[in-house]
Amino acid sequence: MTTAGTNVHAAELAKFGDKAHDWWNPRGELRTLHAVNPLRIDFIREHARLSGSTVVDVGCGGGILTEGLAEAGAEALGVDLSEQVLEAARAHAQTRGLGVTYRCISAEALAEEQPGRFDIVTCMEMLEHVPDPASIVRSCARLVRPGGTVFFSTLNKKLKSYLLAIVAAEYLLRMIPRGTHQFDTFIRPSELCGFARQ
Repeated sequence: MTTAGTNVHAAELAKFGDKAHDWWNPRGELRTLHAVNPLRIDFIREHARLSGSTVVDVGCGGGILTEGLAEAGAEALGVDLSEQVLEAARAHAQTRGLGVTYRCISAEALAEEQPGRFDIVTCMEMLEHVPDPASIVRSCARLVRPGGTVFFSTLNKKLKSYLLAIVAAEYLLRMIPRGTHQFDTFIRPSELCGFARQ
């Protein structure tokens, strides 16, 4: 079992921390996050009421989704373990006058501190980057209030995902930086469901 604060790969923190300066460049290395964000917000809106809801975005990175949630009327908290990307998130939110809060804290530690606090929990494109994704799923379940909603998005462990996310997106089209993903960390839907049942 993973303890609070240890469910992280140092190399992953460094990899994403190195991109903090470019996080909010819609034509930069993280442009695909900018491109999919409206779709993510629309999907969340279809399944939960954002306006007036308390939301935590687990693994928020530079806050692209977190800001979108706040713009939709949610009281948004973004959490991540990279202080570098959180600095970029805070700076961008401040320039836009958004009342978003960001904290450098693990999902596990936040779940210990604030169980059942949030109407909505999001954890998008993050599970494949941690050593113990089941611990994150359990923590998200603890963070959401009874009757609340949790949203996960991750890469499916199948050949099609490998071809699209790694071969095409990283190497052929160069849509995302090479080395962003490793196929062995992709998660099958059945695995994610298993984590949720634990």
